[in-house]
Amino acid sequence: MTDVLLLDVEDGVAVLTMNRPEARNALNAALRAAVPRALRELDAREDVRAIILTGADPAFTAGIDLKELSTSAEAAEAALPGADGNGPFPLISKPLIGAVNGPAVTGGFEYALACDFLIASDRARFADTHGRVGIMPGWGLTVNLVNSIGVRRARQMSFTGDYIDARTAFAWGLVNEVVPHEELLPRCREIARSITQCLPDAVANLHGTYHQIRLSQDREAWQIEGRRSNEWMASSFDRERLAANREAIQRRGSGQV
Repeated sequence: MTDVLLLDVEDGVAVLTMNRPEARNALNAALRAAVPRALRELDAREDVRAIILTGADPAFTAGIDLKELSTSAEAAEAALPGADGNGPFPLISKPLIGAVNGPAVTGGFEYALACDFLIASDRARFADTHGRVGIMPGWGLTVNLVNSIGVRRARQMSFTGDYIDARTAFAWGLVNEVVPHEELLPRCREIARSITQCLPDAVANLHGTYHQIRLSQDREAWQIEGRRSNEWMASSFDRERLAANREAIQRRGSGQV
């Protein structure tokens, strides 16, 4: 599709691979635009029944591109698309499986949480480092993470910025399964093929029902996150401070991974 996003479609299953391995698939402007666009296009294709989102090894995605964010006011503004209840992705009718092959951090963690469910490699790691970077969640992390693992564990992750490994993520209910790294995509394809064997209109209706119920329960929470995030980014986000701390943040993350 583009250099930063690869696509493979086979037997009704689409695999989208975020492809900036040299930057640990950090979400620069090009990648943030490419993923939602691809999801819309795949949702409209009759030959696609289920979608898998993954990253080129060694990471799922390290989150917002800190170099771009620390040097561009436009990048800071574009990183927060608003609180419409969809997070970083458009509302689609087809199931989206997150194949977490490595670290999923901050905005990348929000990408994972926006999937319908997650299958993790034993190399997967998860962290919310918004507090260390000095930005705020705007893609639903404070809603989706609480729904996944409970408020106390969510607070621990957000307040510390510490990483959890795949086994902890499974024990906490964040991921559905943990598999050996080389079995990750085969297992996700196997699950996706099971989806393709169901009635497509029935799956689409179930998907929409889950989304509508979630939004009806959490709409106010999304609005609160969006408002507070936008206020922070407008008044308190400090690009110079991020630029000064960027290498230390990245070293700490590499050390924990």
